[in-house]
Amino acid sequence: MDDRNRSWRMAEPGKPLEVSDLELAVPGQGEARIRIQGCGVCHTDLGFLHGGVRTRQAPPITLGHEIAGVIDQLGPEARLADGTPLQQNQQVVVPAVLPCGDCPMCRAGRENMCLNQKMPGNDIDGGFATHITAPARFLIPVPQLPNELQLKHLAVVADAVTTPYQALHRAQVGPGDHVVITGAGGIGIYGVQIAAALGAEVIAVDVAEQKVQQALQYGAKAGVPIQGMDESQAKDAVKAEAKKLGWPHAGWKVFEMSGHAAAQSLAFSLLNPTGTLGIIGFTRDKVNVRLSNLMAFDADVFGSWGCRPQHYPDALKLIAEGRIQVAPFVEFHPLDSINEVLELAHHGKLEKRAVMVP
Repeated sequence: MDDRNRSWRMAEPGKPLEVSDLELAVPGQGEARIRIQGCGVCHTDLGFLHGGVRTRQAPPITLGHEIAGVIDQLGPEARLADGTPLQQNQQVVVPAVLPCGDCPMCRAGRENMCLNQKMPGNDIDGGFATHITAPARFLIPVPQLPNELQLKHLAVVADAVTTPYQALHRAQVGPGDHVVITGAGGIGIYGVQIAAALGAEVIAVDVAEQKVQQALQYGAKAGVPIQGMDESQAKDAVKAEAKKLGWPHAGWKVFEMSGHAAAQSLAFSLLNPTGTLGIIGFTRDKVNVRLSNLMAFDADVFGSWGCRPQHYPDALKLIAEGRIQVAPFVEFHPLDSINEVLELAHHGKLEKRAVMVP
């Protein structure tokens, strides 16, 4: 089947993905065809499949946007944004948001919100397949990796790692900062590691004791398991840990990474004078908050979507240096088990982030 692209496609939301053997695409001008080595399963995929979130390309569509692979064929003028030519068999990460590089958003340095972005598994066919064809301009070459890491480990870089990296970078997290992360799971565990690598002190908050303990092993100074607590109790528990650490009463940087309404409300309640709140997790549920706190505290709140490709090399550098650990938080599954894995993920039965391997 080397001359075919075996893809698992969403023909209809709510139904199992259907396998198709498609003709291999020939990359066009400025495109590259990539032989996929791994594609991560993200809650966004579950949103498309089960959560009522529409893909911008109508089904049938191949889902999956956390992709790492090897360049299989290059189209004419397939170069990086700086003019560097790509090479056959070069290892790359495919950004979850592929910008055009030319629209007003891109020119303003907001490539993650490109008006013409191509998100695999949303705007174009994605990574639950053996191959993907994508614009070459913003593909990310992979540096020399530690021996324990394989290219398929880096699939999660395209979202789970770089999404929190973008948010922390935007909030200018650095040495001496005091960071609270609500949700220490799929992206939050990387948020904890990145914040610690950037020099911040971190309190990790999660409903699961196991995730809190894991965060403590990977950079958090304190952890708060909040299972069974109401918002007031959870807020008091976080403040008690901050007091033990000698944190000030102002200037905290709080990042909501769970995508649950209760956690978003808790995160907002933790805002203090001159504080910052970043919303990274997604839910369709509404949250009631007192917006006047922003005025009273002279605080900042922002949302963060994806990551500029320009930040990927810095995130990969932290991985190559061992300052962000990836391997302990992923598990590999054969691609032909994708429907079983999606079902497990849908019911919260995966302990680690699944990476599908063709």
